Amino acid sequence: MVTDDLPYGAPGIVLSEDQIATAIELVCCGAHDARQDLRPGMKEPEITRFVRKSTRRIKRNRRLTSLQILGEIELDDLATRESRIQGRLDLMIQFPKQFGYENEYLAVECKRVAAGNPALNRLYVKEGVQRFATGKYSKGQKWAIMLGYVLALPLNDVVKGIDEQLVRNYGSKARLQPAAGVAFALGVFDGNLKQGCKNDMLIKHVFVDMVPAQ
Repeated sequence: MVTDDLPYGAPGIVLSEDQIATAIELVCCGAHDARQDLRPGMKEPEITRFVRKSTRRIKRNRRLTSLQILGEIELDDLATRESRIQGRLDLMIQFPKQFGYENEYLAVECKRVAAGNPALNRLYVKEGVQRFATGKYSKGQKWAIMLGYVLALPLNDVVKGIDEQLVRNYGSKARLQPAAGVAFALGVFDGNLKQGCKNDMLIKHVFVDMVPAQ
C-alpha cells in the first residue's frame, strides 16, 4: 500500500553510526579518486560532480546496494503551495529505510576552504552550515555532513578559522571536536547544532585534500 510522505519537519528516521561511517568513508574515497580529474581554479560545483561520479563508481565496484547516491537535488518546500524550492543539495545519500520518503536523507554539503583565505572559510559556515541551522536542509534530522574541499594547507589554520565562526554564530556547543579518522580524510570533526528550538543535530565536518583545484 502506498503511504503519504512523512510530515515535513517531523523527527527524521534515525540512521546508525555505522551507516554514517559508511557514507563518510565512501565519500572520502570518492574525493581521493576525483583528485586526478581536478584542475587549478576549479569551482565547487564542478569538483562536486567529479566527486559524485567517483563515489558512485566505487559504490558500484564494491557492489554496495544498501544505499543510493544522488546529486544536485532540488528540495521541495512541502510546507507551502508555492513553486519555489527549499534548496539544491550537493549530495544526497539514502539508506533503504529512507527509500520512498523524499525528505529523508543524509545530506552532504560541499564547500571549498583554504588556509590563508578567511573569506572562503567564512562561506563554509555562512552558505554551508547555516543551511542546516535554519532547516533549509535536513529539517528534523539528526545527522548531516559538511565536506570541506581543502585547497591550501595546513588544515589546522582552516579548522581554527571555521571553529571561530561556528562558536561566534551558534555558541560553544558548535565547537569542532576531533572525531575518529577516516581513510583519505585530512581530518574529521563533530559539531553540535541546534536546528530551530527543537531539533539537535550533529554535523560531521570532513575535510579532504583537493589542493590540485587551488
